[in-house]
Amino acid sequence: MRLDKFLKVSRLIKRRTVAKEVCDGGKVSVNGRSAKAGTEVKVGDILELGFGSRMLKVEILAIADTVRADQARDLYKVLQDVKITQEWF
Repeated sequence: MRLDKFLKVSRLIKRRTVAKEVCDGGKVSVNGRSAKAGTEVKVGDILELGFGSRMLKVEILAIADTVRADQARDLYKVLQDVKITQEWF
């Protein structure tokens, strides 16, 4: 599955166009490598996302084309959720 579609289906990012912009802007990495929106992801991949002042690291547990909102959280496991402060820069 494409990275931008996974981000949308899992509801990590609400819209696929926003997910594409974030990916193409270099704010997402898959298994430690910078990833574009069309990068294929699979179960077991580790995603790192930069959200403004947050850094989120998740592991993909399942892939599905569509899921209900209450089941979206079952597609990934949060490994790390860090709020970045100015002193880190």
